[in-house]
Amino acid sequence: MNHLAHVFLAPDSPEARVGSILGDFSRGVDLSALPDAVRQGVRHHRAVDRFTDQHPDVLASKRVFSRQRRRFAGVALDILYDHFLLKHWNRFSDVEREFFIHRIYQELQEYEHLMPSPMARVTRRMVWHDWFGAYRDLQNVGYALDRVAGRIRFPNNFTGIIIEIRENEAELEQKFLSFFPDLQEFAGDIE
Repeated sequence: MNHLAHVFLAPDSPEARVGSILGDFSRGVDLSALPDAVRQGVRHHRAVDRFTDQHPDVLASKRVFSRQRRRFAGVALDILYDHFLLKHWNRFSDVEREFFIHRIYQELQEYEHLMPSPMARVTRRMVWHDWFGAYRDLQNVGYALDRVAGRIRFPNNFTGIIIEIRENEAELEQKFLSFFPDLQEFAGDIE
């Protein structure tokens, strides 16, 4: 899952939501030096990722992509799932979408002191450029995926994966709508 889904599913505290993003930035970080709630968020992040990676609908969604791009299907789905979560927000939350996003941006700024510097740099860009708002538009998802492709340090066929997403959008969306309630239930049961 990508950042929006992780903070959406995280335990209900700002520190745990920070930890839910920190899960992607924890290499080399001394987690024992962080507050319990942040560590809980990191554990939550890892459990959500394990569940997601094994879910039949996610595995089937990865097979939709061509062989030359399948290696990157998980990355593409992570960002695409944020788009689908935003699109179908009212199915999964009683909290108004814009209020939630604004609150997350405020928390990321207020709790930046808990973040390693690479994460702080990313979350600043996330807030300044309103990544969550941008993901409402599928075209912006394509731009984000192409930026990820540009950061891969070896030759790849990831650029332009949005073409395959558009060709299979209805199927990918249906699989997300089947998968996400299972993930939401699982995430709510994580200790």
